[in-house]
Amino acid sequence: MVYHRNPLYSAISLIGVFLALACLYVTLAAPFIAVTQVLVYAGAIMVLVVFVIMLLNLDEDKPLNRLRYLYFVGGGLGVALLAQTFFIFYVVLKTPKHAVDPNTSAGKTMSIGTAMYTEYLLPVEIVGVMLLMAIIGAVMLVRKLEQPRLEVVAETDDEETEPAG
Repeated sequence: MVYHRNPLYSAISLIGVFLALACLYVTLAAPFIAVTQVLVYAGAIMVLVVFVIMLLNLDEDKPLNRLRYLYFVGGGLGVALLAQTFFIFYVVLKTPKHAVDPNTSAGKTMSIGTAMYTEYLLPVEIVGVMLLMAIIGAVMLVRKLEQPRLEVVAETDDEETEPAG
């Protein structure tokens, strides 16, 4: 995502990052958070980001060829991360099934909703008010204020305009 000089390609790559994060949430047995990640971030937020990028109509820059050695560094890091991912899947598959408690309610929709509207009601309300303030601030920044018109009055010298005579 950081590699691309074209902001549209970076935004599309960020969608891939959000989907990968949702997959991590699924592996952590939090399906509600994973679905929320896909719907809110990979869906709605990225549509807005891509829409703004398309509205800006940015010109495409020429690629930089002087940093070609970084392709190999990035490829090596990618292979290392892929090996780490396969190792994690290997460890998860080797974990005995009885080690994970199927009766746990962590990450389930009902437990999240219950916690949000009982124990964490005040922080949820504070976040709602902060989001409302952010929306009002964005509207105020974007709204064009009507500028008072300054009428330019042409000054004329009476001496120059009067005919001699």
